[in-house]
This record gives sequence, structure tokens and C-alpha cells, in this order.
Amino acid sequence: RRRTHKRSRSCSIASHQAMADDPELAALRAQRMAQMQAEKGDKKEEHQRQEDARQAVLATILDQAARARLNSVAVVKPEKAQMVEAMLLNMYQRKQIAGKVTEEQLRSLLEQVAEKTQKKTTIHFERRRLDDDDDD
Repeated sequence: RRRTHKRSRSCSIASHQAMADDPELAALRAQRMAQMQAEKGDKKEEHQRQEDARQAVLATILDQAARARLNSVAVVKPEKAQMVEAMLLNMYQRKQIAGKVTEEQLRSLLEQVAEKTQKKTTIHFERRRLDDDDDD
């Protein structure tokens, strides 16, 4: 078994070296690698553009105190801040926001999100029942 394993390994190394020596294959690999990197860069740029647009909209609809509070919440609970941002952007798209959102209005939105996401803990005690009865 060891001999066949060594042979198959040496054959795979030889075939790998033959592929590495092929200039067409090397050119195809380089082209594919460049294409993948370009796609990755495009996705990053698109994501960055979307994030910049999102931040620009939030800057226009939030006053300075509300923006500071939202940034503070984002440091502690990023998922909660993302939910509030999504709510604000949704309200902005539906034209439900008139003027800038104040810190008090942002607090009420944060409370709404807290109520929706609050985990309700219930404790259920299950007492062990003994086999012996006092009625005997």
C-alpha cells in the first residue's frame, strides 16, 4: 500500500508540475484571480456606497443629540441600533418623518425596539413527587 501511495503521490506531483509549466493555464489562472479580486472590490465599493448613503440619510433626519445617542447605543448594542436605523430609514422612505428626529423621539423608538426584542423569562418549577403517601 505504501508503494502505491508513493507512486500516486509522485504522479500527482508530476502532473501538478506539468500544469504549472503550462503558460496557457497560468494565464487563465491569473485572469480568473484578477476577475475574482475585481468582483470582490466591486462588492466592497457597492457596500461602502450603500453605507455612506445610509449614514447621509440618518445625518439629515436626526438632530445632533439623537445622532450621538444612536452612536452610543451602536457601541453597546449594535443589533438594536441597526433595528432603530432600519425603522428610521423606513419611516423616511414612507415620508412619515417631518423635520428632524429629536433625542426624545429616538428614545421612544428605542423603547419600542426594546419591548419587541425583550426576552421574556419564565421559570417553571417542577417539584419532585415522592412515592410514599402520607395516607397509609
